[in-house]
Amino acid sequence: MIRVRKADERGHARHGWLESYHTFAFADYYDPSFMGFRALRVINEDRVQPGQGFGTHSHRDMEIVTYVLDGALAHKDSLGNGSVIRPGDVQRMSAGTGVAHSEFNHSRSELVHFLQIWIVPEREGLPPSYEQRAFPAAERPDRLRLVASRDARDGSLEIHQDVDLYAGAFSSDAPVEHTLRPGRHAWLQVAYGEVAANDRLLSAGDGAAFSDESVVRLVVPDAAEILLFDLA
Repeated sequence: MIRVRKADERGHARHGWLESYHTFAFADYYDPSFMGFRALRVINEDRVQPGQGFGTHSHRDMEIVTYVLDGALAHKDSLGNGSVIRPGDVQRMSAGTGVAHSEFNHSRSELVHFLQIWIVPEREGLPPSYEQRAFPAAERPDRLRLVASRDARDGSLEIHQDVDLYAGAFSSDAPVEHTLRPGRHAWLQVAYGEVAANDRLLSAGDGAAFSDESVVRLVVPDAAEILLFDLA
């Protein structure tokens, strides 16, 4: 079974300095049909104006993954971390028992465009932690590159949930397949371009949930960037 979530059906918030699209219910946007998918709780597509951002705020008991599409995002947190996240970087912050952080557009002249993802951890009360790693485009051409997993295999970030997160940048129409083990589910999020997923054409901002499917089969007509979540 495949359930498509079209980009123009998402929640939308505009705050002047921030434009945000919510795949799942978030903040003032409530959709009982899309409260999350398996352990995946939030996918927000955010665009933040130059020099603007989210002031210091707190989280707890959530795995937060940030994936920058364009521009640069500055991060600071109460663990003492300070970094700039750019395209090709993936950041994971485990809020655990509590962490405060801020996120600002690092540029004074250019927009920053990124996905922020929340995943419910496998247990509450974890110690807060942080990782950031670069996954250069050369590692992701026309294939799915594992960027986060519970066991941190293949150089991926460690995430405290039974989730494998893959990123792919595609420029050819050669098909790519991802096999789902029995009992597994998948969520596909299109960041850029168009992709045919099991013969369903998806565009930028679209998502799709896969359950009771043995494979996710991807064909890209031109060029696309996607995230694929393999979920328990």
